[in-house]
Amino acid sequence: MSAKSYGTGLDRCEANHVPLTPLGFLDRAALVHPKRVAVVHGDLTRTWEQTRERCYRLASALVARGIEPGDTVSVLAPNTPAMLEAHFGVPLAGAVLNAINHRLDAEGIAFILRHGECRLLLVDREFSAVVAAALKKLDHPPSVIDIEDHLAPPGERIGEADYESLLASGDPDFAGRWPSDEWQPIALNYTSGTTGDPKGVVVSHRGTYLMSLLQNTNWAVPRAPRYLWTLPMFHANGWCFTWAITAAAGTHVCLRRVSAEAVLQAIDVHQVDHLCAAPIVMAMLADSARHTRLSRPVRVLTAGSPPPIAVLDAVLAMGFDVEHVFGITEVSGTPVSCVWQDGWDDLSPTDQGKLRVRQGARAAMFEGLMVGDADTLDPVPRDGKTVGELMLRGNTVMMGYFKNEAATRKALAGGWFRTGDVAVLHENGYAQITDRSKDVIISGGENISSVEVEDVIHGHPAVLHAAVVAQPDPKWGEVPCVFIELRAGVAAPTEGEILKFCRERLAHFKCPRRVVFTSLPKTATGKIQKFRLRQEAGSTEAITRLATHG
Repeated sequence: MSAKSYGTGLDRCEANHVPLTPLGFLDRAALVHPKRVAVVHGDLTRTWEQTRERCYRLASALVARGIEPGDTVSVLAPNTPAMLEAHFGVPLAGAVLNAINHRLDAEGIAFILRHGECRLLLVDREFSAVVAAALKKLDHPPSVIDIEDHLAPPGERIGEADYESLLASGDPDFAGRWPSDEWQPIALNYTSGTTGDPKGVVVSHRGTYLMSLLQNTNWAVPRAPRYLWTLPMFHANGWCFTWAITAAAGTHVCLRRVSAEAVLQAIDVHQVDHLCAAPIVMAMLADSARHTRLSRPVRVLTAGSPPPIAVLDAVLAMGFDVEHVFGITEVSGTPVSCVWQDGWDDLSPTDQGKLRVRQGARAAMFEGLMVGDADTLDPVPRDGKTVGELMLRGNTVMMGYFKNEAATRKALAGGWFRTGDVAVLHENGYAQITDRSKDVIISGGENISSVEVEDVIHGHPAVLHAAVVAQPDPKWGEVPCVFIELRAGVAAPTEGEILKFCRERLAHFKCPRRVVFTSLPKTATGKIQKFRLRQEAGSTEAITRLATHG
């Protein structure tokens, strides 16, 4: 038999080729573990059998209200059962789920509803006032359904019906509208706005299915994990853990509002063993419970900017098992992680800390990672010094930006997704981000990594959060300026004390020339909005952007 023989009689058919989608995880969880607790929300618990029924009722009710395949259905809610149910019910109606950041103002919400072409909006009553203001800005507002969550604070009803009545009208035996092509969109996620200009990221059934399985395999999630929702579900669909924990038939422990007290209480009361947290959430835990030892080990994935070593040391001492990962909305989750190597446990705490802040290597289910020259695509050497742009390639990368072909082409140029992050490659092949490309400070021709300076400043005992940006300088072009949020209950340092602290630990040209003590502006996922700080510092980039966009 020749190789050409494999080209005949081996065709795709319904028996051997089914469109990939994470929606099937729900049916499997309910079939195999119908009585297992699927959702915990305060004193409310629901099984997988009950959760599946509610999701199918939602899908049926949306179809009955005229939702067509490809329509956008938005939901604005915190981490509640309704938000989780929307991740299944909306796409089971054939629609595209648009989970909205509930910390946005009316203008931001109106922009997303308008740009995303929302047909129907589910709104938690806590946010009815800001949504009502947003709807007034629209020429063609969508239909609205009120979510009456039992733990929500009071809020006016602004919808034509409430969520529970909507579900009651649905058919629990509805078959669902399943994708005929796995490349069909399942969700529309708007970027978090750290650069001030959100774009609509469209992700597919295929990409989210693969990312869900990637999360479970790369993190080695055990059977029946008890997962605490500290990461917003609206943020890249909770890095696809909305679907991944369902695939593992685990328990979703919902949390309306994140605080150190609420997290620690959930760990104790609900036997939580997994959660995801931005470095800012870990800093909050470390600051509020420095002398607390967890009653059980809890595994944590943390992403975003590299966690300060001081914060890592504190949460590790509490009993958290922390793994640093890298993700971005455009790849649906976190396909890069700092996999802990044999022998690293024998290193000193200082050396371990230096290793933990590396973003690491691609997951087995992700196809490509490169640090290279943005123009030539030549890889950088593995010397830990030569910088390049971090670029990714894989099956979880977005379909593209909604109604923005130019931005899509730019982001995917050369067959790689351009993250905009500046990184180095270490000898073992692990990538480490040194900065965002827009955050590198060029002072007198020398590049200064804002991350390096921030890491030093985080070592000061009075500093809770620090963010370094460029400010104009007549001699050097630009110099570092640091914005600092102080810990509560400690003596406040002076600007001179912070500068002296830096000069003792950094080359002088890297030291900030100005210190501003303030509360740092953050996105809902805990990312510091540096574009706002650059505006305050008067950076050249900020001035240019304001002149261009207003």
